[in-house]
Amino acid sequence: MINTSEEPGARHRATAKGTPMARRHPVRDDHPTSGTGDRTARTEGADGADAPGVSRRRFLGYVLAAPTLTVAAQLGAEALAPRQAAAAVPALVPSLPGPAELLDLNELLTLAALPTSHLITIRLEADGTAHLALPRAEVGQGITTSSAMIVAEELDLPLDKVRVTLADARPELLFNQLTGGSNTTYSTYRPLRVAAAVARGRLLKAASLVLGEAVGTLTTKAGAVLSPAGALLGYGELAVKAAAVSDTAVAVTLKDPDRFRIIGTGQRRVDALAAVTGRKKFAMDLQVPDALPTMVCRPPTINGTVRSVANLAEVRALPGITDVVTVSTGVAVRGRTFGQCIDAVRALRVDWGPGTAEGASDATVLAKLRRAELPLVVPPLPLLTKAVDARFTFHFASNAALETNCAIADVREDSAEIWGSLKAPIVAQEQIALKLGLPVSAVRVHVTEGGGSFGRKLFHDAAHEAAEISRAMGKPVKLMWHRTDDFRQGRTHPMSTSRVRATYTLGEVLTYEQRHTSVATDFGHGIGEVLTAGVAQLPVADLTFSETMFQLTQISPYHLGVTTQLLAETDKGFNTGSMRNIYSPNVRCAQELVMDELARRMGQDGYALRRRLMKDPRARAVLDKVAEVGEWGRSMPAGTAQGIAVHTEYHSVVAMLAEIDCRPETTGRKIPGAVTGPRVTKVVCAVDVGLAVNPRGLEAQMMGGISDGIAVTLTSGLHLRDGHFLEGSWDQYFYTRQWNTPPELEIIVMPPTGDKPGGAGELAVAGAMAAVACAYGRATGTMPTVFPVNHADPLAFTPLPTVPPVPASPTDGRDRAL
Repeated sequence: MINTSEEPGARHRATAKGTPMARRHPVRDDHPTSGTGDRTARTEGADGADAPGVSRRRFLGYVLAAPTLTVAAQLGAEALAPRQAAAAVPALVPSLPGPAELLDLNELLTLAALPTSHLITIRLEADGTAHLALPRAEVGQGITTSSAMIVAEELDLPLDKVRVTLADARPELLFNQLTGGSNTTYSTYRPLRVAAAVARGRLLKAASLVLGEAVGTLTTKAGAVLSPAGALLGYGELAVKAAAVSDTAVAVTLKDPDRFRIIGTGQRRVDALAAVTGRKKFAMDLQVPDALPTMVCRPPTINGTVRSVANLAEVRALPGITDVVTVSTGVAVRGRTFGQCIDAVRALRVDWGPGTAEGASDATVLAKLRRAELPLVVPPLPLLTKAVDARFTFHFASNAALETNCAIADVREDSAEIWGSLKAPIVAQEQIALKLGLPVSAVRVHVTEGGGSFGRKLFHDAAHEAAEISRAMGKPVKLMWHRTDDFRQGRTHPMSTSRVRATYTLGEVLTYEQRHTSVATDFGHGIGEVLTAGVAQLPVADLTFSETMFQLTQISPYHLGVTTQLLAETDKGFNTGSMRNIYSPNVRCAQELVMDELARRMGQDGYALRRRLMKDPRARAVLDKVAEVGEWGRSMPAGTAQGIAVHTEYHSVVAMLAEIDCRPETTGRKIPGAVTGPRVTKVVCAVDVGLAVNPRGLEAQMMGGISDGIAVTLTSGLHLRDGHFLEGSWDQYFYTRQWNTPPELEIIVMPPTGDKPGGAGELAVAGAMAAVACAYGRATGTMPTVFPVNHADPLAFTPLPTVPPVPASPTDGRDRAL
């Protein structure tokens, strides 16, 4: 169930064909790395890397005034290379590039981060280690590993000598402390390399003074400087000598990719041992003085309010309970143990006021969505064109991660200190300061590692709530949401519809219209600071913000003639968020299903049609790869089928081929307490991210995304009834289980197609969802239009009560174990 599994499971076969950089760039042991030799100073030629005399590997960095060597990058003047339209196979009606093909969200976030990139620093210590305080959140996706690899590569330092921690909230890092949009490695790749190159150059200069040798004669290797005579100086003994008393600008040339030894090789996660031995520290593992367990009794409907509490004194007298206070989200209880807090929550008798979705159900929300749909404008022309018309419904999905929502807060009269897994910590700091009436400088926010996110931790709900409770109680609190709280009051991926019309004639697609209508997606985190967060909440600007996010993320990979994809949003009564890919899984799923229907009606093969209409050669290459490896078109038994799909985002492309078994003996199999239904039996994934920093980590990301895609297609959805969600835990929200994952899984990391990495964190979800949906349609002979496909009554579970909001602890764990 974890999205970033470290190792391929025993039942999976994962390969990284062509990924080791050594296959493209032979490794040499004697390479000079001083940056002064001819080979490192040369400009790159007509292979597209650099124009003559303008090296993309030459940058400006800084040596900062500090007791030991501290360095930073300076990329504020650097602009991203212009996007170029990809060469395409000729089509009858080629499509114009969409907004995201000219400037996507990833580029926008990277451009916004550039002016403060020099504030990301690397510090060399006397023990020879390099320290990086990464201004992003590690939530299981492996960015501490890939960031360490980048630093180790450019610094010529063993990977185990790089220490990566997570930076506290730093308001001066404007737009540069947001973790989202698969942007971390894309935006930090060059700054980290430049800073490390500055450090390496400074160490060489310090060594030249110690040894009396010219800098150009020295080399670096494995954390040491070597002279031609064999003298060796460790980085640790040079760190103080290389330090500066004032900030100094330094020009550097980055290492030639021909000499990469770490980037491009599969590496284990640097935190793997700590994770499997229980030493990894999450928010609830921290021991903050006097911070006692705290939980909240929450309303029976979404965002309900407290009118009154009938038995405050009685609950305050329960064993271990120290405090009970009413807050904006419910009634908070603080006790010696979380078990005592659960007992207190269950004992409270609260008179609840209405919530923001009172009386709402799946049916009422769907009716609102239908009314809000934007019109399609291109009709089929009788005798000239035909049309595929389809409407798809995507139900609410949970953003709950394995680690529930939690945070620690210690609020005092003139200060506050917060600990939590936060992907937008600057927004958290600024909004909590505003709520407490304190200056931002008086609120310290520490970013802890998180056990999953799915976009959930873009919001600081728990941190904000913990601060409110701590202020009301006058004591530190260690707040944890119950699992049921997360499913019923937490963030969800909004319910949506997609209305699609594609017109065609004589075997060619003339127009493609898609009108995506969604319950409003909350973008209250902005792009990482309080100004855009505020704009995203304005009554009018919020729709503009959502439409901007939609247009900067949606790319149609095919030439489908005149193409329009538009968003409409409605109903702000729900707690929503940008669950992995924001709009992409639903939008891509709908388009790929329509592609299959177009192929069927025009008498063409689905793979061949996609290949012919593909815009991007990289996308065509991954499509060809999965078709080849997955044996597209092979003979299969009735009730089983293949599906194929492509997804393009954030300078990366992925193709998926999925096989599914919809035969009665499979769909009817019985597993206690579970929904079974169709079984995905095989997935072949080919992924091209330009330059894969850590192919092993990339494989893990694809595995997690594939599990997500299978889940939201077949089994994982929330049921809304009477203003609340019925699901209350993982045993009712049927995410992909081990017994429902494909026995055959092959992941192919394509050879490098660029000199920097693209985004990967969200890449696999949309492609997997679309491929599985297409396989299901071909196996059953009917195009699916409602997702997940098992979203129907009667329910496969008995809903937990809403009062009390926290269920009793189970006592039949052994009986329920599979």
